[in-house]
Amino acid sequence: MITGAGGQLGSRLREHAPWATAFDRATLDVTDAGAVREAVSRHDVIINAAAWTDVDGAETAEHAATAINGASAIASVCASEGRRLIHVSTDYVFDGVASHPYEENSKTNPINAYGRSKLAGERAVLAAGGTVVRTAWLYDTSGRNFLTTMLKLATERDMLTVVDDQHGQPTWALVLARQLLALASDEGAPSGVYHGTCGGQTTWYGFAREIFRLSGLDPDRVQPTTSDTFARPARRPAYSVLAHGNWTAAGLAPLPPWDITLAAALAA
Repeated sequence: MITGAGGQLGSRLREHAPWATAFDRATLDVTDAGAVREAVSRHDVIINAAAWTDVDGAETAEHAATAINGASAIASVCASEGRRLIHVSTDYVFDGVASHPYEENSKTNPINAYGRSKLAGERAVLAAGGTVVRTAWLYDTSGRNFLTTMLKLATERDMLTVVDDQHGQPTWALVLARQLLALASDEGAPSGVYHGTCGGQTTWYGFAREIFRLSGLDPDRVQPTTSDTFARPARRPAYSVLAHGNWTAAGLAPLPPWDITLAAALAA
C-alpha cells in the first residue's frame, strides 16, 4: 500500500509498483484513524509517502503540518495490526551545522516547523516498530522541482543566480522509489533509520551548473549567491549531507552518486 501517491515520490512508487494499492490525499485522509485502519487492514506492507511539503507554509500552520507529517494514525494502526511500515522523512530533522555527513543515529535538532513536524513522524513510526527513510533535495523529470525549474529559467533568462552556501545530495525520485520498493520486498531488512539520498555532495549552485552542462547549456550562465539573498520564512539547514551505512545491514547498496543519476535523469 502506498500513501501520497499523487506526489512526486508517490507517483514514481505507483509507476514501479502497479500491483500496489495507491492512495492520494483525495482517496485517503492519513489523519483519519478509522479510514487508515480500513485501508491498512488489507495490506502487509505500507509505504507512507504522504506529507505536508510546504516548508515555508508550515511556519504559520505547524499544527496542520504535524497532523499530516506526524504520522500518528498510520503508525498506531500499523503497530496494532502488525503491519510493516516504511515512512519517508527528511534531512530537515537535522540543524545543518555539521561538517561531515550525518549518520542515521546522529542527534536530531530541526530548525523550522516543517522539520519539527517530520521529527514527530519519525518518533511515532520508530516507537511503533516501523522504518524511517530520510531523503533530501528530491527532484524528478516532470512536475515542479529544482531540475524542471532550472530548465524552464534557462529558456527565460540569460543569467541565473543560485545559492552556493547550502550543501546537500540531489536525489532523483525514481531511484529513491526503486530503493524503497526493494526495501519493502526484503522481509529480513532490519527496522530503524535509513538515509535515502544519492551519494556525494554539492550545492544548489553546483547542482544548477551540472544541469546546464549536461543539457548542453553554458554553465557559466549560473552565478553563485548566498542564502540571505533569498530570505524565506523558514530557515534551511546549511549542511544536509547524509551518510548511508545502514543499507549494508539490509543487504542493499546505497543510492548511486548524485551526478551519475542526474545524467541518467536528463537522458531519460
